[in-house]
Amino acid sequence: MLRLSPSAKVYLACGPTDMRNNIDGLLLLIKFRLKLDPFEPAFFVFCNRQKNKLKILFWDKNGYWLYYKRLESERFNWPEKVGNGQSIAVTEQQLSWLLDGLRLDEPDAHKEFLGRKIT
Repeated sequence: MLRLSPSAKVYLACGPTDMRNNIDGLLLLIKFRLKLDPFEPAFFVFCNRQKNKLKILFWDKNGYWLYYKRLESERFNWPEKVGNGQSIAVTEQQLSWLLDGLRLDEPDAHKEFLGRKIT
């Protein structure tokens, strides 16, 4: 199971990514397509055109981790490119939803309670 660091960010590369890319190919995508720093404490998540394969790349002190997941019969609810947006930042919870086959804006999730007062 993938465990995220509480301080790490999560970026989704919107739209499809060629899954033949290895670590070096993904690093070039992060730097030039997403215009992000591949050494920052962040998880960079990529999905293929068929939406059944994911790669997650992140830097860990002295090297990169590359996670790969292939679904056998289902599809990920992967966000398409919107406007000029090449990537979107999401929460750890939203990444978990995607990995579980849910949407980023899952309507059945508990909403944050904003009426915080003690009576």
